Amino acid sequence: MGSEADRSGVIVELVRLGRLIRVSAMDPASLTEVVLQGPAAAGEAALRHAVLRKLAYVLARRAGAARAPR
Repeated sequence: MGSEADRSGVIVELVRLGRLIRVSAMDPASLTEVVLQGPAAAGEAALRHAVLRKLAYVLARRAGAARAPR
């Protein structure tokens, strides 16, 4: 566990907290960070996938909000 950058440049960090793993992902281009916690039994791959999906959702939502008329 620890932090590393994936293929798209997103920085992913996994920290074990007892039975939980805290997973954070940061997009260095927009400085957007998301965090989630999940059971350690779920596995690193599943938690990494979940946090990257959450980051993609947040980035898409922010991009849509920036384009929406007020």
